[in-house]
Amino acid sequence: MLTSKQKRYLKSLGSVLDSVVQIGKAGINPSVVDGAEAVIAARELIKVRVLKNSPAEPREAIEMLSRTVQAELVQVIGRNGLLYRRNEEKPKIQLPE
Repeated sequence: MLTSKQKRYLKSLGSVLDSVVQIGKAGINPSVVDGAEAVIAARELIKVRVLKNSPAEPREAIEMLSRTVQAELVQVIGRNGLLYRRNEEKPKIQLPE
């Protein structure tokens, strides 16, 4: 579980990121999950965008994806969300205590 200080830090890092995972009209399908798994394993922090043609509401879709890939939901603003999952083998982001 992330503390508010850690979430603030991750939000500051995520503000400059581009969306690397997009949820479209197919919703949360296996290809979206596989793509998110691969990217979050490499980067630890990813930005997700829910397109306007998605069948689910943005918050619902991002929460479902975070549960599916076992990541922490850092923030949802509009149609964008930030997900974080620590890479236990090679951590890249040092969170504040």
